[in-house]
Amino acid sequence: MRREFWEGKRVFLTGHTGFKGSWLSTWLQDAGTIVTGFSLLPNTQPNLFDSSNVSDQMESVIADIRNFGELSKAMKDSSPEIVIHMAAQPIVRESYDDPLATYSTNVLGTANLLQAVRQTPSIKAVINVTTDKCYENKERLAGYREDDEMGGHDPYSSSKGCSELVTASFRRSFFFHDNSANIATARAGNVIGGGDWARDRLVPDVLRTLQTGGKIDLRNPDSTRPWQHVLEPLSGYLTLAEKLYEGDQSYASAWNFGPEEEGVQPVRVIVEYLLEKLGDGATWEHTNTEQPHEAKLLKLDISKAKKDLGWRPRWDLYRTLDAVVSWHQGWLGKKNVKSLMLNQIIEFESTQTSNNGR
Repeated sequence: MRREFWEGKRVFLTGHTGFKGSWLSTWLQDAGTIVTGFSLLPNTQPNLFDSSNVSDQMESVIADIRNFGELSKAMKDSSPEIVIHMAAQPIVRESYDDPLATYSTNVLGTANLLQAVRQTPSIKAVINVTTDKCYENKERLAGYREDDEMGGHDPYSSSKGCSELVTASFRRSFFFHDNSANIATARAGNVIGGGDWARDRLVPDVLRTLQTGGKIDLRNPDSTRPWQHVLEPLSGYLTLAEKLYEGDQSYASAWNFGPEEEGVQPVRVIVEYLLEKLGDGATWEHTNTEQPHEAKLLKLDISKAKKDLGWRPRWDLYRTLDAVVSWHQGWLGKKNVKSLMLNQIIEFESTQTSNNGR
């Protein structure tokens, strides 16, 4: 991420009121970027968007990605050069409860966005952020590569696989000609960081339970995931956007952003480290009740991003978890939320490569 590149650039960001969107908005604002956000209101209290006053330094449009008219107007009015699409229904278990809303948001919302891009000639680069769960999960040990099969057992994962296919279709049909926008997709691992208060996500659920007391219930303590700090994939998106903006169509494809091998760990490892730092004697137990299907083993192959983008993770797993703990303790101590974010952004930028080991 080159700050000099982003100063003065016009960016249209969907999902700016969410956890990742709030971090990215703050980072771009600090780099001098002109940001227009388009999203629904935050759906938790507290939430990072309000706590850090993200909207103070940007144009914030509160609307639904499924409303093409509002989306198209907001995009045309802001005349962006770069679009980063993160608006989504992002929770696996919620997708079981409301599959229609999940598909309409994640699939039709993507189609709406890409059609709006077609009608906005100022745009040079587009990134559709999907998920590591878009792959057809075969419970294999090897990491998934960008050319592996799309799939997804649950509605959320399936909807993100569909979003990838919609993006590929639009790119082939409408954007592979001179002077059109370069469009890529980005698939990140399990993202953690300060300020995430979503329901049915591991780290927020653990932190809430530690505040209220009681035992932590784990649905799948031995399931492995590629854990990474929120700033890791965001730095990947920004690096990729720079390449797309510069006009090389070879970057208009799918990209994985995940941790190094040591960051692929079972759920229990994450919880036990948080309890060691914050738990004050708290414990966890395995919930034996019947649960909707979730993948047990998931890992990304990030060799393409390393080789072709020059991107690589900066913080190892324990540095990542320490950042979560530090941020959360600062929040509990009523420190300024935006300052907590900016301090970690500066620290992240000053770290050259990951420092493996505890």
